[in-house]
Amino acid sequence: MAQGRDFRSVGIQTVGALADERVTSFLRRVYGWMFVGLLVTAAVALFVSGQPALVQAIARTGFLFFGLIIAQLGLVWWISARQATLAPSTAAGLFLLYAGLNGVIFSMILLAYTGESIATAFVTTAGMFGALALFGTVTRRSLAGVGQFAFMGLIGIIIASVIGIFWHNDALQFLISAAGVIVFTGLTAWDAQRLKAMALQVDGPQAGSYAIGGALALYLDFVNLFLMILRLLGGRRG
Repeated sequence: MAQGRDFRSVGIQTVGALADERVTSFLRRVYGWMFVGLLVTAAVALFVSGQPALVQAIARTGFLFFGLIIAQLGLVWWISARQATLAPSTAAGLFLLYAGLNGVIFSMILLAYTGESIATAFVTTAGMFGALALFGTVTRRSLAGVGQFAFMGLIGIIIASVIGIFWHNDALQFLISAAGVIVFTGLTAWDAQRLKAMALQVDGPQAGSYAIGGALALYLDFVNLFLMILRLLGGRRG
């Protein structure tokens, strides 16, 4: 009987080790693609910001600017909705395209805020994001309630942001930014936990597409958290 228990113990440990290896491999791909996406966005933003005439043309041409926004939203929806059917290479290409388009939008931000403000906001965001992602990955407490609350908050922020387009009010913008930090703090931790669970549910070639979808979710959390912090702490160029 003791020998039987030893065999069961070894089997449980082996299964646990395989599960840990599977989670680690999946999350490595997720965070790797997220990092690549951020690099692409930064590179495109730096390049475009070095072309003032191009930036002004985009900013002044409403059709082009909103066309970029609509294209980004379409790519986010398509990648997120088609994870189960998209080939990993196609998902990767669409993700990099989205990151590049986002870099064009970010070029305007680089010209609007001081370099010191951008650097401070980035370091702050990186520290917060790292801590939140780690918490979401290692905690055994379910963050489903946090995710639901944050998602409802996100809807509120979107509605308030639309109102802010037509009603320019500093107090409203401050509230949107402060609420945004809270919302994307919750979403980061929840997404990290959700992706850890996903790693045990997906397998085979399609896992690559799910990893891209997970990278996109974390990329959006990071970028939006950065924007909210920048709006709160950043100093605009004179």
